[in-house]
Amino acid sequence: MTTSTSIRIDQTLYNQAKNDAVMEHRTIAGQVEYWAKIGRAALDNPDLPVSFIAESLASMAESREEATAFVPRSRRT
Repeated sequence: MTTSTSIRIDQTLYNQAKNDAVMEHRTIAGQVEYWAKIGRAALDNPDLPVSFIAESLASMAESREEATAFVPRSRRT
């Protein structure tokens, strides 16, 4: 069950979220949540590049049925 809470944010940040949300096919709230997850993970893992964190979060959101199985190079034919 998801609940919602209203917060105040800077209008510029809101506009950026609105623009990015359209490009990423998310709601504005979903875009802000996405940024917050990446930011939190980046703060928790300062040694990792932000792009790696974003890609890792995206891969974790994929269903297992849609994922491509990892095959080590040593086992490829």
